[in-house]
Amino acid sequence: MAKIYFNQMQREAALYRANKTVICAGRGTGKGLLHAAFVLENFQMMPRSTTAFVAPNAKRALTNTLPSMFAHWENWGYKRGVHWVVGQKPPKELKWPDPIYKPENYDNIISFYTGAIGQIISQDRSGTSNSKSFDFLDIDEAKYIDYEQLKSETFPANRGQVAEFGHLPFHHGMLITSDMPVTKKGSWFLQYEKECDPETLSCIRALLAEQWHLKDAIAETPTYYLRRRLQDVTDLLAKVRRHATFFGRYSSLTNIEVLGEAWFRQMKRDLPPIEFRTSILCLPVDIIKDGFYSSMKPSHRYNATDFHYLDSLGYDTERLTNVDSRLDADLQKHKPLCIAFDYNANINCLVVGQTDEAQRRLNVVKSFYVKYERKLQGLIQDFCRYYYTFPNKEVIFYFDSTALGSNYAVNNEDFRWVIIHELEAHGWLVRPVFIGRPMGHLEKQLLINRGFDGRARLMPFFNEQNNESLLISVQTAGVYNGHKDKRLEKTPETEESRLEERTDFSDAFDTLYIGCERFPQDGVVYPVTSDW
Repeated sequence: MAKIYFNQMQREAALYRANKTVICAGRGTGKGLLHAAFVLENFQMMPRSTTAFVAPNAKRALTNTLPSMFAHWENWGYKRGVHWVVGQKPPKELKWPDPIYKPENYDNIISFYTGAIGQIISQDRSGTSNSKSFDFLDIDEAKYIDYEQLKSETFPANRGQVAEFGHLPFHHGMLITSDMPVTKKGSWFLQYEKECDPETLSCIRALLAEQWHLKDAIAETPTYYLRRRLQDVTDLLAKVRRHATFFGRYSSLTNIEVLGEAWFRQMKRDLPPIEFRTSILCLPVDIIKDGFYSSMKPSHRYNATDFHYLDSLGYDTERLTNVDSRLDADLQKHKPLCIAFDYNANINCLVVGQTDEAQRRLNVVKSFYVKYERKLQGLIQDFCRYYYTFPNKEVIFYFDSTALGSNYAVNNEDFRWVIIHELEAHGWLVRPVFIGRPMGHLEKQLLINRGFDGRARLMPFFNEQNNESLLISVQTAGVYNGHKDKRLEKTPETEESRLEERTDFSDAFDTLYIGCERFPQDGVVYPVTSDW
């Protein structure tokens, strides 16, 4: 049998073989090999069992996750049509045993010669976990998984055959892998790091060492006592593993022996800084110290939830999923809202703020965006819906010359007219404030970073819960040739590079800050109409 090289990540995951194994690792670290090895062991150790392969969508499962696993099996000598088949009922002439729970059809089933099967659960097909019973969950690219759907549909189905497999430590377990997420929604699996108990892992290592020592002793002197002792240690090891969670975080450098130094240099050149940081170095999203907003600090983020209102919602799921500004405790209800936009053919962004002159703060209280077929009207509708209960129906609309004379075929009017007209149609009083031509990159960078440093009239702060995508855009904005690095804006959107996380959103924040800092309003209401 050919020897298989395991790098550090693969060795540690295989060593502990905990009931829950959660790996956050960069590209090229061999997560596919790990899935192939774990699933192969499951299919062999749990004959006639059912493993769920959970994917965000069927396309990703069929083009990314499964081909890698199949390739590893082939390399290890397990042949398609001989040891496993996919998407069809195993031919009768193979004489494989039936799984304990036979599927109604085999369209999304991987069948193994032991009678074990793997069912592809794609979250874009709601309810695919319903009425199922799984013995193990295999989840790749976890940052794209909808955690709420996973909790409601798939976790309850991880309830397979205790009588047959309950003695195995990985029964009812999970293997979860991903590279570093950039959003809170995609960060759900990082919570397992808190469950990873170093003392439990230390106990597993000690029991493994004792197990290996006893096997060596038995090979020399096979006494009854040694065999009995080995069985006791093996049983205890299984019990500890059954209650263990292993969480590991690894950069792509873990596999430098295979990838080579040149590959890392190429990735450094080709990938945007945020993607290199998360997908290669496996580091969390943070403020780029030499980026466009280099003076921003974690202290410029805050949380402000009106818990009294939140508690009043009880457990009404419909109201909890359709919250509005009543949930925000940072709003000054007697003051107008300040707004600014960025306009683009594929994404339009709106940033909302309020100034607190006494505290010398600009609170960025909320941000919105729409993409593709939804344009400015849809963006304004989202804003008006969220602030429907806000008592002061007045906005200070800051805009520069990019809002004039352009419309991206919205209609025959420019962006400024569309925004004012749509807000007035929803009953809002609009105070437009023209701030001139867009400020040069260097001047803008100096102004805003002085604000973050406390050396300007206003210091910006972000409501963390209401500005997830905006914060990613601001924190990861780099500098290229003395300007904000906007090269990514010209590339197609991908799951790793979403439009709302690029610099367009930060441009809307720039306009808001420049307006509030350089063009403060005195609080007097100036009646205007859309004919302004």
